[in-house]
Order: sequence, then C-alpha cells, then structure tokens
Amino acid sequence: MKDAVLQLLACPRCHAAFEAVPDNGDGAEILEGKLNCTGCRTSFPIRRGVPRFLPEKLDPAKRATADAFGYEWTNYFQLTPADRLEFLDWIRPLTADDFVDRVVLDGGCGKGRHIYLASQFGARQVVGIDLSDAVESAFQNTRRLPNVHVIQADIFNLPFASPFDLVYSIGVLHHLPDPKQGFLSLAGHVRPGGRISIWVYGKEGNDWIANYVDPVRINITSRMPKLATRALSFVLSLPLYAALKLVYGPAQRIPRLARLKSWLPYAPYLCAISNYSFAENFWNVFDHLVAPTAFYHSRDEVEDWFATAGLNEGAISRRNNNSWRGTGLMPPKRRL
Repeated sequence: MKDAVLQLLACPRCHAAFEAVPDNGDGAEILEGKLNCTGCRTSFPIRRGVPRFLPEKLDPAKRATADAFGYEWTNYFQLTPADRLEFLDWIRPLTADDFVDRVVLDGGCGKGRHIYLASQFGARQVVGIDLSDAVESAFQNTRRLPNVHVIQADIFNLPFASPFDLVYSIGVLHHLPDPKQGFLSLAGHVRPGGRISIWVYGKEGNDWIANYVDPVRINITSRMPKLATRALSFVLSLPLYAALKLVYGPAQRIPRLARLKSWLPYAPYLCAISNYSFAENFWNVFDHLVAPTAFYHSRDEVEDWFATAGLNEGAISRRNNNSWRGTGLMPPKRRL
C-alpha cells in the first residue's frame, strides 16, 4: 500500500480518516501493517501490500462468486497485448484521453489489467477494488506503478471518502447478487461532473445461453471442483478454438468472406474473439461455466440504473449483439 491512497480512504463504518501503521515495507510500499480508523478506532489489516476491508461474515453467494473468480485470476494472471483494444472497446465512447489526470476507480479489478492500462493512459491516481483473491495478482501486476493502488473490498460497502473523476466496472456487476445496487454504490462515488462507465451481459442476443448454458452452469459446473470445471473448459475450448481460427477468423479478416457472418451463429461475438490466443479463449469458457451468479440485463434495465442514479448524458450501446456498455455524467452541483 502506498501512502497516497490514504487521502482517498475513509472508514466504511464511520467515514473517518485512517492512519497507517506499517510493520514491514518495500521502499514506498507498506507490505504488512494495519489501517487504524481515527474515529471509531476500528483496524483493518494490510497484508502482502493490499489493505483488506472484508466483513467478518460474507454472504454465501458473494463468497462463492469471489472464490470462483479468485481462482481464475490467480491462475490466469498474465497481462496480454489484447487487453488494451478490448478495454477501449468495452468503455466506448470513452477513449484513453478521458483518463488523463483523473482520479479513477475500477469496480472489480480482477488481475489488474485495466488499472495497469488506466495508469498508462495518464490517470493521476488509480484504485482497483476486488472482493476476491484476485487482488494478489492485481497487486503483483501493478506494484511498481506509483499511481496505482489495489484494495480488497466489497462494492456494496466501499471504504472511500473522496469522490472519483471516473469510475468504471467491466464484466462485474452482472455477477453481483443485486447488480443495480452495485451500480448505485459505484455511482455514489462519482464526483459532481465526473463519469461512470460499465459493461454488462445483455439479455438480448443471449437466449441460447439463458436456455441451455445457464441451467448447466447453475446446477452443475459452478458446483463442481474447480479442477473439474477447468478440465471441462479445456475440452470445450478445443473445438471452439478450431472454429474460431478456421471459420470465424477468416470471415472477420478476409473481405470476400465477410458475407459468411450473416449466417454464422453468434457471429458478432465469435468473430470479435477469433484473434484471441487459446489461453484467452480457454479462460473465457471457464469464466462462463464457473460463476455461481450471472445475470443478463435488458437495455431497459441498464437505462433504469442510469436514471435512478440521476446521471446525465447517458450513452448506452450494444456490443457484439450480446452485451451492453453504458456511460453517464454525474450532474455538477447547483450553485445556491
């Protein structure tokens, strides 16, 4: 933990500031120690460089989801060249310029690929939170970046004082037990005049997943031992990878084959991932099979989230015909 993050933190119980008590460090980084609340005197540990704001008792659904994604991101922790283009596509119409000199919050940072990029885009400070053990990978992937901070915390109970200029959450809200409340919690930390950006699974275009994949995920694969789900994902990834490289990839790259997209099943999405490595596609399959909780949201639902949060200039667009990305602006404070 770097000292600079203290100005952004507040006790999740009483909202007072913290003082850091280090036990062990590495240069400017506190690796072991604790954060003492200056108000209610509650202490929260700093372990392996990460402040931990976990509740004593975690809802079983949250715990199961955190365990699933913690397993994924601590086993697949590498950052890849594909991360940049994919991230910018997820947050469109935002661009890298929207991060310059901004204080940024990542709501569900996983292995840290997006907070790494936010730093490269010129953000002033970047905070990534995650409930799972993925924070171990995120910290290792970003620990040498002086403006990046990783915190283990629950989206529903965030330990922050200062609002953020830009908040984003990519592929996380639909795995929460109450996605709308998770969105509103994040939106509550956007400063007046700041912006939030999200990407979630869409209900439209995913009928076959809802009808055939979801029942298997809910009742079987999310309950299997992780190694068994991993083995099944490997088996399923082999024909998928062959189809991507032999059929969907050429349809995406070769102009004279572009008309194939009109009859290939699930073409917009599968063409979009046809250039991924086998590892990326394998972990995508695992991701879809391992999650205990996953919701698919309609455009109307996403629009309702933005309206409830009181956001202006909402821009909601479809991505690959199977998901929604959206961004909105928090209105500036009115002058009295």
